[in-house]
Amino acid sequence: MVTIRFAKDGDTLVKSLDFLLILAPQSLLGSDAGKALLPKQYAETICELAEGMEPGRYGTLRETRCNAGKLRLVLALLPDEVSRYVGPTRGLLARDLVHKSGIAQVKKGGALMLLEEAEHWLANAAAIVRACPLFDLKTGKPKTAGTLTLCGVVPGKGPVSVERSWRSTIGATRAAARLVDMPPSDLDPAGFSREAKALLRGVPGVRLREITGNKLLEEKLGGIHGVGRCAKAQPRLLIASLGSSRSRGNHVCLVGKGVTFDTGGLNLKPRTGMGGMKSDMGGAAAVLGAFRALAGAGFQGRVTALICLAENAIGPLAVKPDDVLVMHSGKTVEINNTDAEGRLLLADGVSYAARKLKADIIIDAATLTGAQGIATGRGHAAIVSNDAVLERMLIETGFDTGDLVHPLPFAPELYQREFTSQVADMKNSVKDRANAQSSCAAQFIYEHLPENDKLMWAHVDLAKPAFLDERGTGYGVPLLSQAVWRLA
Repeated sequence: MVTIRFAKDGDTLVKSLDFLLILAPQSLLGSDAGKALLPKQYAETICELAEGMEPGRYGTLRETRCNAGKLRLVLALLPDEVSRYVGPTRGLLARDLVHKSGIAQVKKGGALMLLEEAEHWLANAAAIVRACPLFDLKTGKPKTAGTLTLCGVVPGKGPVSVERSWRSTIGATRAAARLVDMPPSDLDPAGFSREAKALLRGVPGVRLREITGNKLLEEKLGGIHGVGRCAKAQPRLLIASLGSSRSRGNHVCLVGKGVTFDTGGLNLKPRTGMGGMKSDMGGAAAVLGAFRALAGAGFQGRVTALICLAENAIGPLAVKPDDVLVMHSGKTVEINNTDAEGRLLLADGVSYAARKLKADIIIDAATLTGAQGIATGRGHAAIVSNDAVLERMLIETGFDTGDLVHPLPFAPELYQREFTSQVADMKNSVKDRANAQSSCAAQFIYEHLPENDKLMWAHVDLAKPAFLDERGTGYGVPLLSQAVWRLA
């Protein structure tokens, strides 16, 4: 396991290393100002290594050995020009390059980031630490604890002063990725709750409440209860709070889908569709991580995390197709697909946030639809919002943090009819799967919010970005935590 540390400048960074990564756009590395910020003892070697390198469209790696072979020096060169959807931080390209560098195996490593702006630090640092996962159950190799020290510099300005919120976000991103990587029999709803409480234990100002099992029905949370009622570990809603009604600014509620394993229910997934479903709690992990990042950085506003936890199992008590659930909103939902379960959790969560907690702004996060990957791909989450200002802010925050998002249509006039039921207020799945599935899934959640023109809501579908190459990424922690700072 690699521990992350921070250095104040490049020369401090390189003391007694066995691995050094230089991450830089081509033009910065080639500039006199950029060269001036390279570690003095390796500056000439780095410049020689860069000669003739062409990053192409994706970036490229080149390496050499220094100090009589004791130091492995890797140069990750990024292209100067990227499309507007990749963004100026180049976080996605950096992540892929760093992953190929073998940085996860370091004993004492360092990473120097040459940045165009100080604000690019978080996106590039997140790209680096995502290549160093915390969870590993492999046997047959020594378990050595390594360290990786990060330093960012801006040519012409000098080292970047790392904000407290950035440090907290980096740690919380790794913690969220670890949860996504854990086996589902270890991280069932009860296990997730234990992990969350351990992560938040001792953090000043944090208050916790948990509603479990049949207590959910007493709180009218029929969606969460229905999805998880037949599993060995009881479903639950874990509520973590910072601040109070006396806090200044908006009350922001983050709602996370935490299906700790998704069999599909009685509409059982096929063999090829069930593997990897431990990651179906990626939204809950992102919300927990974002809340931990905010609390750890001393956030002074009011924020609440609602973590909706259930295992979508099969058994005698499982929800059946044609069953009708009564939701927290009071609406009745006819089940026509037990594998469209995550929206039932989120519908209860956002309704509770709006009606019970009186939130001003609600952002839910979920690995909700496979269609998200078709619509926006592996690198961008899909967002749907009832508010253009909130949508724009999330897009900009995505560019700044490297957690990229792309908007999908919010159009109740086009999508609400997909859920028409003859016996209940609505069904839980669409009648036409070719009609904007990801937008429709978000529409289902929105239908359970009260009619309130002032309530701002956004949905983040992070199905693909949360779990890449069979590994959790912690996607959503930088996006959500930094968004809350801007909204509060």
